[in-house]
Amino acid sequence: MSISPTVTARLDQMIAELSDGERGWARESLASRRALLLQVHANVAAHADEWVRVAAAIKQLPAGSPIVGEEWTSGPWAVLGYIPALAETLTRLEQGRDLLAGCPIGAAPGGRVTVGVLPYNVFDRLLLSGFRAEVWMQPGVTEEETREHAGLGQRAPAQTAGVAVVMGAGNIFSIAPLDVLYQLYAYNRVVLLKLNPVTDPLLPVFEAVFAPFIDRGYLRIVTGDAQVGDHLVTHEGVDAVHITGSEATHDAIVWGAGEAGAAAKAVGTPRLDKPITSELGGVSPTIVVPGRWSKADIRFQAEHIATQRLHNSGFNCIAAQIVIVSSDWPQKQEFLTALRAALSNAPARPAWYPGCDLRVADARRAHPHFEAVGGTAERTVLWGLDLGDDAESAFGTEYFGPVLGVAELPGTGLEFLNAAVDAVNKRMHGTLGANLVIDSRTQRQLAARLPESIARLRYGTIGVNAWTGVGYLTARATWGALPGHTLDDIQSGRGVVHNSLLLHRPERTVVYGPFRPLPRSVMTGEFSITPKPPWFLTNRTAASTGRRLTAFAARPRWAALPGIFASALRG
Repeated sequence: MSISPTVTARLDQMIAELSDGERGWARESLASRRALLLQVHANVAAHADEWVRVAAAIKQLPAGSPIVGEEWTSGPWAVLGYIPALAETLTRLEQGRDLLAGCPIGAAPGGRVTVGVLPYNVFDRLLLSGFRAEVWMQPGVTEEETREHAGLGQRAPAQTAGVAVVMGAGNIFSIAPLDVLYQLYAYNRVVLLKLNPVTDPLLPVFEAVFAPFIDRGYLRIVTGDAQVGDHLVTHEGVDAVHITGSEATHDAIVWGAGEAGAAAKAVGTPRLDKPITSELGGVSPTIVVPGRWSKADIRFQAEHIATQRLHNSGFNCIAAQIVIVSSDWPQKQEFLTALRAALSNAPARPAWYPGCDLRVADARRAHPHFEAVGGTAERTVLWGLDLGDDAESAFGTEYFGPVLGVAELPGTGLEFLNAAVDAVNKRMHGTLGANLVIDSRTQRQLAARLPESIARLRYGTIGVNAWTGVGYLTARATWGALPGHTLDDIQSGRGVVHNSLLLHRPERTVVYGPFRPLPRSVMTGEFSITPKPPWFLTNRTAASTGRRLTAFAARPRWAALPGIFASALRG
């Protein structure tokens, strides 16, 4: 099937307009680029209610449900948090100031420099108490190099880099806007955003939000099918491509579809002759390190892992797909029982993303002893997966839906942790995100050996008692696969996004969170006053807290904090 001449002409005209707009973008000073960002920030705030209303309709979420909170936090809140962070980077560049001033600089195993990015200010310390994040630079990159090269494309704003096509994601609705901003500022390119058809109803919202860039010719937004996307990525007027999606879609773009694409990949002759960056998901693991847990700990962490899998109905690129527990853990069965209950009792919601029924059917067909749990017909647990079985498909196939696998390894303490790290590095497909659940006492026992284990995990974002989704929401953190994937073995993709400090040659982001929520955190000596996080599936006030957090991000002020805390504490 081919697209009509009328559509082709319209797309060609848009690319021509962007080529003209690139010259205008090159003339924009850092101050004016910052002003454009702040206009977009105001527009997101003005259209946040509409954004969430349309998003909830796409995902078939009941009006008034706490689950709508997911659309606040992973939609406008994420963008409203990112823009001021990027604007501050531009201000510091314009003033010739150190971009990393105020960010703690440290060291990690393997000769890595670390940059602390969370908490960044007093509001972070209050709203995300007990959470912290750091970006690890690639081995051998010095602190001096990190400071010298931060700023990327904005170090020389007049040196623009052409037209980029962004192939927008269809699952999390802040992804496309954030990817657009990263192309504009990190790579210094003007952008044509092609929406995923799932998100077409959001077109009016995005056009209103990005009106300052659209009016000046720096951005165009289009809808359409795969043929439209193919025309755009192969267009001679397009200089670069960014995609958030599946590995199969990436390979179709780079190598071609069907047998011809497979043949091109086999001989190493890509049809795409321009740079492409990508974020493609993968099979994300959660390693549960055994310890002495209370019943409340077991219940909370079971809900935590259920959230990692079922947030957005499981349609997340870093949704936990494989849980690894110790077969020698005395509390193993109690924990697995709690995990089953958490998955079963999580709020019912539709499996709304296209193709879910087929993916779940494939998983169940390959695992005849699957267990269907409550909530939706698709919610599935695959018990007793064998990490020694090279034919186990659950380790190499991203199910992109509400399917969770459970595997066991022997050992306790460092022995178990090292074995689990080796297993996920060897067996899990992709390097986007991995989670580690470990109680405070066991952390102290492992002491200095824990950073070494984290360093050995080959993932672009690692969450320690914090779902890697927190890394996605952290504006100054990086988001993307571990560096090193090749076009013919792309796995979770190439390059990073977000990264509002515009760091050069980052390797990964590591996020740390409290093992227990308030009040048990304080009662057990953890320095955290965070109650159950608003992204938890079981949070009863997630929608009201998400709305309040979004309003706060639009206009940070002390007077708003009591309302946020009151809503969060009721969760």
